[in-house]
Amino acid sequence: MLSRHNPWQEFNTLQRQINRLFEDNISPTSIESSVARVPAAEIKETENAIHLKIELPGMEAKDLDIQVTENAVAISGERKSENKTEENGVFKSEFHYGKFQRVIPLPTRIQNTNVAAEYKNGILNLTLPKTEQEKNKVVKVNLA
Repeated sequence: MLSRHNPWQEFNTLQRQINRLFEDNISPTSIESSVARVPAAEIKETENAIHLKIELPGMEAKDLDIQVTENAVAISGERKSENKTEENGVFKSEFHYGKFQRVIPLPTRIQNTNVAAEYKNGILNLTLPKTEQEKNKVVKVNLA
């Protein structure tokens, strides 16, 4: 008896095997955990200041290091893992632990000696007052 050879059948089998391999061994969280995590930020510029919000859930204020220059904000810290012992069952965590560092360039120069900071509910709010030169800066636009 003759049977018809279908080369696509082999590709379909291979595709299913590859999919199964990825489903079993690699989850999105395992890929993300190998990448350094940096906190998310929002920046808003007003006439007198730059308002910077940085998301730092689960962090203690004492574990944060914030340094401000006239042109940038550098923040670093470490989210420490909780040591728990599980008697029965499997423990899985999608939390991200470890050290992080982020430098956020600022759109204008600020008075880094007059920064106001508030840390509440995992959100760091920085108010960065602009220098007097930046507040009163006028730029002439030439029309051609």
